[in-house]
Amino acid sequence: MGGTFREADRVGRGVTRPAPLAAGATVERVPLLAILLCFLQVGGTSFGMAMLHKMKALVVRNEWMSEAELDEGLALVQLYPGPMLPDLAAYVGYNLRGVPGAVMGMLGFVLPAFVLMLALSAVYFAAGGLPWVHPLFLGLEALVVGTILHMTLDFGQRALKGKVQAVIALAAFVGLAFQMNAILIVLAALAVGALLLRPRAQGGAAPLRRAVRPMSRRRWAAIGASFATVLGMAGLAFALHSDAGRMALALFKIGAVAFGNGTTIIPLIQTEVVNTRHWLSMAQFADGVALGQITPGPFLITAAFVGYAAGGVGGAVLATFAIFSPSFVMSLLFTELFTRLPDLGAVRGALAGVLASFVGLLALVVLQLGGAAIHGPATLALAAGAFVALRFLRWDMIWIFAGGLALWAGLLALGIA
Repeated sequence: MGGTFREADRVGRGVTRPAPLAAGATVERVPLLAILLCFLQVGGTSFGMAMLHKMKALVVRNEWMSEAELDEGLALVQLYPGPMLPDLAAYVGYNLRGVPGAVMGMLGFVLPAFVLMLALSAVYFAAGGLPWVHPLFLGLEALVVGTILHMTLDFGQRALKGKVQAVIALAAFVGLAFQMNAILIVLAALAVGALLLRPRAQGGAAPLRRAVRPMSRRRWAAIGASFATVLGMAGLAFALHSDAGRMALALFKIGAVAFGNGTTIIPLIQTEVVNTRHWLSMAQFADGVALGQITPGPFLITAAFVGYAAGGVGGAVLATFAIFSPSFVMSLLFTELFTRLPDLGAVRGALAGVLASFVGLLALVVLQLGGAAIHGPATLALAAGAFVALRFLRWDMIWIFAGGLALWAGLLALGIA
């Protein structure tokens, strides 16, 4: 595989870097296979935000886009619902080769994690009755509590910039605690943010470009076909009249309205599949979240675990398509339309409001996961150790889970845990 990636690198470096959004630009065609192999490498070997750094390094090294252009894309994909990094992969692919390039970008990014999650889900549900499985996963769930607590605090520091955001977060926490519909909470936060908040662009990102390129009937036809495909798959899920179909419809809905990344979207999935529909227990959902963290690629691949629980391999495929496809179509649409928008103030305010609400939702998830996973001093210590290792020692996620599980297995063997 390494030789194949190097070949893709050579192909990429032989292609003139396009100016994706410049009017009248002539772009030499980047091979679709090169796009697929590039993002397979990113999605198959990287964890967490390291995926963003690797994506930037490969795309810039291949001379497909500049780092400034990637920063523009990163700012863009945060302005509409969906997981940020898969959408950025689609954005890069779309600018290189239109809709087929976007498909290759997101497919390459998601596929390695999906295959791994499919295998892990099969093993998990097949071995669930073995006496050693449940005690081992108690340690895994405790590690998840520590990591999600860190993510919640880290996300809160970035999202809560004033009193309005703090009130939105608190209201979201209380609303979800009293079993209000999570989607309605997010939409209410969006409206409040659009009305009351006007944040500046975050992190000193490069200003989003305003050059407008000519409209392309061919690209718009391809976008329309992509939208029709998503609607067709949603119709198929509805027609199945099964748990797998109903779960996929729920994930279509979440994928169409949830902003941020896997961490911020997980509370909405939990509310739907655990609290409302009772398709999974809290412990099973915590295990699915844990498996999503120990696999490379997008954290939101936990959706495949949820789908597998409802309908086996077919359910996993449908659930994965459902959670990623709405924002995929939005990536195509927003890339074409964004430079034509006259004012971004309300859009950024709406985003700030939604992200603030996710802080409250995540805080409740931590409490609920903690109640299901912490069963005594040993699991509490394991969760605290994961939190300290992430927040203060800055250890990599994969080493925290590998080391934590090894330690927990040793405690179980000694009869201490």
